[in-house]
Amino acid sequence: MSETAVLRQAEGTKFTRIYGYGAFRGQNLVTNDELAGPIDSSDEWIRQRTGIITRARADQDTNVIDMGIAAGKEAIEASGIEPSQIGAVLVATITNVVQTPAAATRISDGIGAGHVPAYDLSAGCAGYCYAITQADALIRAGVAEYVLVIGTEKLSDVVDPTDRSISFLLGDGAGAAVVGPADEPGISESVIGSDGSKWDAVAMNHELQEFRRGEVEWPTLRQDGRAVFRWAVWEMAKAAREVLDKAGIKASDLAAFIPHQANMRIIDEFANQLELPESVVIARDIADTGNTSSASIPLATHRLLKEHPELSGGLALQIGFGAGLAYAAQVVRLP
Repeated sequence: MSETAVLRQAEGTKFTRIYGYGAFRGQNLVTNDELAGPIDSSDEWIRQRTGIITRARADQDTNVIDMGIAAGKEAIEASGIEPSQIGAVLVATITNVVQTPAAATRISDGIGAGHVPAYDLSAGCAGYCYAITQADALIRAGVAEYVLVIGTEKLSDVVDPTDRSISFLLGDGAGAAVVGPADEPGISESVIGSDGSKWDAVAMNHELQEFRRGEVEWPTLRQDGRAVFRWAVWEMAKAAREVLDKAGIKASDLAAFIPHQANMRIIDEFANQLELPESVVIARDIADTGNTSSASIPLATHRLLKEHPELSGGLALQIGFGAGLAYAAQVVRLP
């Protein structure tokens, strides 16, 4: 064995940025009145507690693969590159149609990316920001030149219509972003982590093994709303301030704030905690789309840029948080 052999190590670009976004929202807009009966509630109660007017839900025959391909194709087209230039596909989802293979492998084939690395991340509502962190690292490590990041969820598959804790919040959709090389920083250092001691604050109500043994019904999502609210508002505000510090900017430098679309009350209190100036545009996609977990931040960003094209080139703070309890945040320059 040679003692003088030197390994070659891949070396990529120094900086990265987001090139473009794509979106797919569930084809059906479901009103509060349609969901209020099974939870003995009303349109007024749901609006006051969540800010949701309608939520998007997909057709029965539409799944996370279909939605992810549609969003991914739009993001690639918006970025001005060819599918063959995508060097990796990262998919954040908790609602893949099978436990294996990863949804990313099928989506990668569906967009025509070729034989590239493709894998899923299961980090719940933080999944998209986790994936942006990894895309940035893969490019700077020289693994890929462009990475397609997708958050895609069909939460209507894992909802119990009678559950008052979460059933009326959830929607279906996919959001995608293309990350690539840049001449100057376009994605800040991330703040990323989890608190597994509180894993059951947002979780499935049963394990799959219990379902397979016939002991329980199909597992569905549920949450401890009060615990999640307190954690999101107080602990995630700390994470948001930390990422601003790591990025070397102040809240007044932001053009937009794009938090996970969990609940309008959480978004509003979040903004108050951060003392965001009125000049910062706050994403409120939840009102019409609902909570789409890992898809919510790219979907909200896609809409924000359509409605406010003047935000292009500005800085946005994005933060995902939810089941796990996992969280991730970074500042990005909008394409």
